[in-house]
Amino acid sequence: MARWQPDARSRLAKAALDLYGEHGYDRTTVAEIAERAGLTKRTFFRHFADKREVLFSGSEELERLIVTGLAAAPPDAAPLDAVMAGLDATAAMFDERRAFATARQAVITAHPELQERELIKLERLTTAITAALRERGVAEARALLTARAGVAIFQVAFGRWATPGARQTLRSLMHAARRDLRDVVLDG
Repeated sequence: MARWQPDARSRLAKAALDLYGEHGYDRTTVAEIAERAGLTKRTFFRHFADKREVLFSGSEELERLIVTGLAAAPPDAAPLDAVMAGLDATAAMFDERRAFATARQAVITAHPELQERELIKLERLTTAITAALRERGVAEARALLTARAGVAIFQVAFGRWATPGARQTLRSLMHAARRDLRDVVLDG
């Protein structure tokens, strides 16, 4: 096996998802993932702490994109508009990685342990969005409520987008989910 082949991280991620789909997450080993990718176990552990982290290694990038997009929103934008700007900043990345994201979501949905890890990731994202809103001068309670609404919008849209056969862009689904949220709030 070659030690320093290019793109080892993405090859490992693809190999892991393929194996999770073929054999299940629980029955797939790190050794099998490394072998499928044409790499060593040692190389795997240079890139990921464990086989679970293959599915969550993009969390920091997602958070960075959202916070950067939110910060770039016009200073006079309403808090939820700023959050939507942050969410919009992620849409192209997800649309480019749709096959990977859809397969990833299927693995997570099938495993309670992974669902728990996904919830932790979303809570960290809520915390980051809340902090970014506070930086814009939004009061704590309103910032937290807006961040939670933004994460809910993302979750609903992502769930629709990651459904096999879905064709709409993530951005269009996020904006549809925002309209749905507005309708729910105004209905009361």
